[in-house]
Amino acid sequence: MRVLVTGGAGFIGSNLAMALVGESHDVTILDNFSAGNFSNLVKFKGDVICSDCTVQPPGPFDIIFHQASITDTTVTDQNRMMANNVEGFRHVLAWAAAWKARVVWASSAAIYGNSAPPMVESAAPHPLNVYGYSKMVMECVARLWHRQTGLPCIGLRYFNVYGPGEGHKGRFASMIYQLAQQMKAGHRPRIFRDGSQKRDFVWIDDVIQANLKAAEISGGEVFNVGSGISESFNSVIGALNVVMHTNYEPEYIDNPYHFFQKHTEADLAKSIALLSYAPRSGLLEGVREYYGSCAL
Repeated sequence: MRVLVTGGAGFIGSNLAMALVGESHDVTILDNFSAGNFSNLVKFKGDVICSDCTVQPPGPFDIIFHQASITDTTVTDQNRMMANNVEGFRHVLAWAAAWKARVVWASSAAIYGNSAPPMVESAAPHPLNVYGYSKMVMECVARLWHRQTGLPCIGLRYFNVYGPGEGHKGRFASMIYQLAQQMKAGHRPRIFRDGSQKRDFVWIDDVIQANLKAAEISGGEVFNVGSGISESFNSVIGALNVVMHTNYEPEYIDNPYHFFQKHTEADLAKSIALLSYAPRSGLLEGVREYYGSCAL
């Protein structure tokens, strides 16, 4: 198939593009390189277009994987967030309608806010910041577009994704990456007190699996993409100590954010039943593979 990956220079987008090339698809990446990084694409064998989602690339494409987005959850500029995420998505959907292309796109567990875990797709959204709100609006836009066109449009609510290719994100990379860098530098890992807050950490290969499976189904659904297991920040440090053969104790600091999610955990019943999604890596397995890849 001829495939377009928006945001293909980013963490998830670049991993997805490489996987698609590995399956012998004709892959084009669209990215304005405002957040992505060229280093993720050094081994990519395909076309790269430097542009945002307001300029239609030369089509047609059979499928669009829309990964482009402002993912910095600390951005408070509402106009910038909504213009980039929501209006950019409208452009992508207009291209898809013209090409009769199916769409798989990145939503987020930020939609859930501090809803009670495990978080199920049918729960009412409670975003804590404009990033989560933008994803909520995008889901509404996607549902309407699917009803109007009848074309497949599958949204994936990513939980806390980690893996190779995220290093360029710096302080916005996963906690697993950030804590590992602190420990490698000989410092005690710093986490918000008291380290009992929990996240559903999901290995990048499982996220790619979900995208590829989503490309095979019809409809206009959204699906959780996580590990289905929540782990505390203290547990992350424990796993890193095991894999890195260290013995660091955490350094606890105050949390400066009022919109902080205390506990995320994906309910995977729908994803397992309708996507045949099957996460393969728990926290320790994922951290071990990450460290073994020399990217952590």
